Amino acid sequence: MALIALGVSGGIGAYKAVEVARGLQKAGHDVVALMTRNARRFVGEVTFEAITRRRVITGQWAPGANADIEHIAIATDIALLLVVPATANTVAKFAHGLADDFLSSLYLATNAPVLMAPAMNTNMLAHPAVRRNLEILAARGVRFVDPGDGYLACGWVGKGRLAEPEAIVAAAEAMLARRQTLAGKRVVVTAGPTFEDLDPVRFIGNRSSGRMGYAIASELVSRGADVTLITGPTSLDAPAAGAVHRVRSAEEMHAAVLAAVPAADALVMAAAVANYVPEQAASQKIAHDGGPLTVRLAPTRDILADVVAWRRQHAGARLLVVGFAAETHDVVERARAKRLRKGIDVIVANDVSRSDSGFDVDANEVTIIGETADERVPRATKAAIAAVLADRIEQWLARPATAEARA
Repeated sequence: MALIALGVSGGIGAYKAVEVARGLQKAGHDVVALMTRNARRFVGEVTFEAITRRRVITGQWAPGANADIEHIAIATDIALLLVVPATANTVAKFAHGLADDFLSSLYLATNAPVLMAPAMNTNMLAHPAVRRNLEILAARGVRFVDPGDGYLACGWVGKGRLAEPEAIVAAAEAMLARRQTLAGKRVVVTAGPTFEDLDPVRFIGNRSSGRMGYAIASELVSRGADVTLITGPTSLDAPAAGAVHRVRSAEEMHAAVLAAVPAADALVMAAAVANYVPEQAASQKIAHDGGPLTVRLAPTRDILADVVAWRRQHAGARLLVVGFAAETHDVVERARAKRLRKGIDVIVANDVSRSDSGFDVDANEVTIIGETADERVPRATKAAIAAVLADRIEQWLARPATAEARA
């Protein structure tokens, strides 16, 4: 059915990769194993050769005149790159673009989706450096099979043991099944905050990190959509979208969105755009003289309202409009009112008053509100929330172009 590259890195969980290879073959897939030098300390390459009936790739400098051609072909032929186990070292290499072995080089060379099954010591998994590397990869569209809790090879008990082979095979099957489900669809996604200048050194902003919008863009790209990402200032690495437009202010985001939507099938407005801006930014730094400072604010142009107005003016336009409502109280009720006020198809409500979800963290808890029903999505990673929303976008785009059908 599909050719899968199974990357095996140097952890005790490498022995489970053998069962993963067998499970993938039982599902009808062809598997080529790629073993790092340290992986061979745990499992012999002959084991994988016997199961996959293919030569195991263990280095970049295989002998033979045509070996380099074969290696390059793998990057273009595979339908999925699956890494089992993904050690902290392999995660770091992928996150930072290091390419000192065949597995890390393949990650940079292939356009295939990537699925990783991390496994490591509990403290390593919780270390800020590892967490940051996982976030970087998630923002690029890499997907993960979360490690489980239990007895670890190091003698500790906690989170970090490799997921069971059956769960890894199921996750790989799910990724392969949803490939290209949005092929031919063009989606505009906005992300991050806007910064509105008070003077040359100060600005008004908000705590949006852009992670939700970036996760949505990555998920849609993984399903074959042609994604245009319009992003405010963030520290995130841009996902592999079709186009990335960086903006700073609400006015710049307004212009970029209105320019992009005429060619789009859907707009997902996940950015936290300023509602008010200083009427006049100072040309020089405002001096601190000890007294109070009064700043007069003017409302920004309403991007969603203007998009809906454009859609009304173009009767043939089939544009699905999905908004976000970041609220601190009466979250669902205020989001419902916003959806009606803006005239949009769907709104995603999230509570940004909490410390464990919403702004500037990797988790979220949302309610997807349409014309006829609400869907509450319990707290999960933003990548998982993005997958749920992408499922709904697939359904809405497949239905007739009316607000009632989309909701």
